[in-house]
Amino acid sequence: MTTIALLSHAEALAALDGLVEILVDSVNSGASVGFHRPMAVAEADAYWQDICADVGRGRVLLFAAYNDGQLAGTAQLQPSPKPNGRNRAEVAKVLVHSAFRRRGIGRALMDALEAEARRLGRTTLVLDTRPGDAGEPLYAGCGYTRVGEIPAYVVDENGRPDATVFYYKLL
Repeated sequence: MTTIALLSHAEALAALDGLVEILVDSVNSGASVGFHRPMAVAEADAYWQDICADVGRGRVLLFAAYNDGQLAGTAQLQPSPKPNGRNRAEVAKVLVHSAFRRRGIGRALMDALEAEARRLGRTTLVLDTRPGDAGEPLYAGCGYTRVGEIPAYVVDENGRPDATVFYYKLL
């Protein structure tokens, strides 16, 4: 059974080892989430330390998916702090450990994230992903609209330019 939790700062810090494991697994399995493979544990730990600090500051809402009590996935909602952006938030780092994929965990994370966005009055959600990544069918299935693709948006671990595609959803 999968349960989704919105983590406090203390809960995020307590889950740090599992969050690191999920990020390393995701990047090393080919996810394009801002890092290159092979990803070192120290790099993932530094990333999550920063995110935990942002959770403590209220800049990031961090969701965790537990499958039978084991941390299986995570997602972030990053509300815009700008005065003209009080209606929007970015969806980021929707990650499910490879051992738990194809069980509806990504969808459960998205549903929880969207429910919290609605509660906060964030009615426009945006995200980006690499074209062809596993997240694309998930986002389309959750009702996100593909806006367009930007070529050469990122550089892969071999120095080659790669595109990204942007999506949005109005709640």
